[in-house]
Amino acid sequence: MPLIIKELVIKATVGEGSGGQQAPASSTPASEEAIVASCVEQVLQILKDKEER
Repeated sequence: MPLIIKELVIKATVGEGSGGQQAPASSTPASEEAIVASCVEQVLQILKDKEER
């Protein structure tokens, strides 16, 4: 039986932090590959879980 979500409430608090803008973090190709690999692994796990249902 499918689950239907009629309302989703998301709350966020944004603060100034330590004085304004921060420079974006530089990413190396190795860290980008690690992020992509992690995402692919999570997607494959979700698909596997859906097949088992």
